[in-house]
Amino acid sequence: MGQSQSVPTPEPGDLIEITRVAYQHWAVYVGDGYVVHVTLPPDGAASSSSRSGPAKKAMVRKQKLQEVVGHHKWRINNILDKKYKPRPPQIIVEEALGQVGKMMEYSVISKNCEHFATQLRYGKAESWQVINAEVAAGFAPLYVFPAIALWFPVSIVAAAVLISRR
Repeated sequence: MGQSQSVPTPEPGDLIEITRVAYQHWAVYVGDGYVVHVTLPPDGAASSSSRSGPAKKAMVRKQKLQEVVGHHKWRINNILDKKYKPRPPQIIVEEALGQVGKMMEYSVISKNCEHFATQLRYGKAESWQVINAEVAAGFAPLYVFPAIALWFPVSIVAAAVLISRR
């Protein structure tokens, strides 16, 4: 199972960052060892075609943190606490649990797991993975601190940004 590295026990409403091979997965801790996160639906209904192109779908799920983490590393990362005031934990948890089982639109660039998690915690959907990928791809102003850019592998997101801009 994945282990945190000297990370304290998460509190309800904390954002959990899980380091995967080429990206970071994000979830919201809701207590008792559980997180709520966005993932592929179990029935394979992740995409469908439309005139405007493929529509991606994701499902909001509640799972044990260790089940989601698997063998990967994780940490508590309330990434935007210095930029935005976090919402009260009980509101974050209530809203997260209210989303469980729902299907939602999914886009690596505009509606990913980090957007979902930051929307719940701060009331603002932001993804530093996307911002950093855009900077790396040359599509955004260079206002990202270099130290922050090192925290997020951007290869997959950068590729998605480049493909979506065609």
